[in-house]
Amino acid sequence: MQIQDLPYPDPGVPDARSGPRFLWWLFRNQLGGQLKSLSWGLLHFASVAALPFCVGVAVQAVVDRSGTRLALAGGLLALACVGNAVGDTFLHRTAITNWITAAARVQQLLARKAAHLGSALTRRVAAGEVVAVSTGDVEKIGWFVEALSRFTAAVVTVVLVCVGLLVYQPALGVVVAVGLPALALAVLPLLPRATRRADTQREKAGRATELASDTVAGLRVLRGIGGEELFLDRYRSASQEVRHAAVRSARMWSLISAIQVLLPGLLLIAVVWYGVGLAREGRITVGELVTVYSSVMVLTYPLRHFEEIAMAYSFSRPSAKRAAGVLSLQRPTDTAGSRAAEVPSGDLYDPETELLAPAGRLTAVVCGDPDAAGLLAERLGGHPSQEGTSVLLGGVPLDELPLDSARTAVLVQDKDPVLLSGTLRELLDVPASGAVAPREALAAAQCDDVLAALVQGSLDAADPMDARITERGRSLSGGQRQRLALARSLVTDPEALVLDEPTSAVDSHTEARIAQGVRELRAGRTTVVFTSSPLLLDRADRVVFLHDGEAVAVGAHRELVRTEPRYRAVVTRETDDEAALNGSVALKDVLQELEEIEEKA
Repeated sequence: MQIQDLPYPDPGVPDARSGPRFLWWLFRNQLGGQLKSLSWGLLHFASVAALPFCVGVAVQAVVDRSGTRLALAGGLLALACVGNAVGDTFLHRTAITNWITAAARVQQLLARKAAHLGSALTRRVAAGEVVAVSTGDVEKIGWFVEALSRFTAAVVTVVLVCVGLLVYQPALGVVVAVGLPALALAVLPLLPRATRRADTQREKAGRATELASDTVAGLRVLRGIGGEELFLDRYRSASQEVRHAAVRSARMWSLISAIQVLLPGLLLIAVVWYGVGLAREGRITVGELVTVYSSVMVLTYPLRHFEEIAMAYSFSRPSAKRAAGVLSLQRPTDTAGSRAAEVPSGDLYDPETELLAPAGRLTAVVCGDPDAAGLLAERLGGHPSQEGTSVLLGGVPLDELPLDSARTAVLVQDKDPVLLSGTLRELLDVPASGAVAPREALAAAQCDDVLAALVQGSLDAADPMDARITERGRSLSGGQRQRLALARSLVTDPEALVLDEPTSAVDSHTEARIAQGVRELRAGRTTVVFTSSPLLLDRADRVVFLHDGEAVAVGAHRELVRTEPRYRAVVTRETDDEAALNGSVALKDVLQELEEIEEKA
C-alpha cells in the first residue's frame, strides 16, 4: 500500500483484545511495507558499518605504502557512501509510508466503528476521548509501527558487526561483542518506570482533552450561567497536571538518553586502552585498531534505535490500548443482516413499550422522562443501547436488516443534533429519496430568518445555500441550529422519521408553523415526534402517552387532556396539588391558549 492508494478499500478486522495484540495485527497487515523498510534499513546500516573497515584498510595501506590497497579502500569507501545515501533515502521513504498508512488504517477503523455504533459511541466513550484517540494516539501508533522495521535492521547490523569483528580481530572483537549487548540492555531496568510515567502523562492528557472539548461545546451555556471561569480554572489545573506529568516523563527519558551516551563512551575508552596495549605488543596493526575503534563509534548510531523503539513502544502501548478499547465496542444487537438488503414499509412498532406508529401518519409521543424518551427514540431507529426485542417496521425486525438498510428505512434526529462545518448546500447534501427539495424542507422548518442570518454573516455569499456554517453552528442560536437540523432530516425523506424534541428551542409562534409545515411535508409518510409541546401534539394524527415504559393511553391531544390526568400533568407541567385544585381551570386555559395561537399563526 502506497500513500497515493489511500484510503484502504477494506482496512480489515482488527484484533482489539489488547493494545499489544492490536499493534501486532497492524504489523502483520503491513508486512510488505515492513520488509521493504527492513531491506533498505539493512543497506543503510551495513553501508554505515562498512565505513570503519574502509578507513582501517586505507590507514594500513598508507602505513604499508601500498597504492593498490589504498585505491581499493577508496573504491570501497565510495561504494559504502553510495549505499549509505541510497539506503537512507529509501529507508526514510518506506518508513514514513509505513507510518502514514498505519495511521490511515487506524483512522479508517475508528471512522467505521463510529459509523457502526452511531450515537451509542459517545454514550460509551467520552467525545474528547474519541478525539484524542483519532488524533494524537493514531500518530503514536504509526510511530511504533514504522520504527519497528528500522529497529530490526539496526539489531541485525549490530549482530553482523560483532560477528565480523570477532572474525577480523578476535582480541578486540571479544570486548566489543560483550560490550555492545551490555549497552543495549543497560536501560532495560529503567523502561518500566518510563512506561508508567508515559501512561500517566497520556491519561492526564486525555482527561484534559476531554475537559477542553466539553468546555468548548458548552461555552454558550457556560457564559449564560457565569460558569465560564470555573471551567477554565478546571482546564488550567488539568493542563498543569499534564505539564508536570510530561516533565517527569521527560526526566526519565533524558536519563535513558544520558546512559545511551555515557556507556558507549566508556566502551570506546576501553577499546582504545586495550587496543593500544595490543598494538604495542605487536598483536594487532594500526589499521586494525582504527577499524575496531571506528566500528564501535559508528555503532552508536544504530544503538540509538534501541532507545527509540523503547520510547515508541512506551508511548504507543497506552495509545493502542485506548484505540483497541474503542474498536472492541459492539452494538447490543447484531445488525450484520440475516435478511436481504431491503427498505421495508408499514407500521413502526416497539414490542417493549407497545408503541405503535401507523404507516403514513404523524404520531406524537409524550413521555414524562426525557432520558427514557431519548432511549426509545434511538431504539426505534435501530440504535438500541442495550439488548432487547427488536423494533418492527412493516413486521420486519430492524435488527435482521443490514445496517445500511435499517438506517435508510428509519432516521432518528436526537434532541442535540450536530451541524458540520461547511456551506448550507453541503449540509443538505445528504442521502435522500429526492422527493423533497432543500427549499421545501427549509420552508417547512421555518428557516427564513436563518437564511437571512447566514447571508448577513457571509461577505461573499449572495445565495444562502453558499453561506458557510461554522463548526457545530456555533454562530447560530439554539433554535436556528435546531431548525437547520430539522430541514436536513426532512430532505432525507426516510420511510419513517423519528424526531426527539425538534422544537424545544423555538418560540411558540414559530413552533406552530413548524408543526403545520412538518405535517404537510410528511403527509403519507410515517413520522414520530417525541414532544410535550401542546402545539405539536395538537397537530398530530394520534398521541401516545408513555408511563413507566409502557403505552398507557392513545388518542387525540385534546381528548387526552380531558380524560388522562397523568398526561395533562406532563403537558401542562402542573403539580399534583395544582391538578387537584385547578384541573378544570388548567384544561380551559390550555384549550384557550391553543385556540389563540392557532388564530395568530
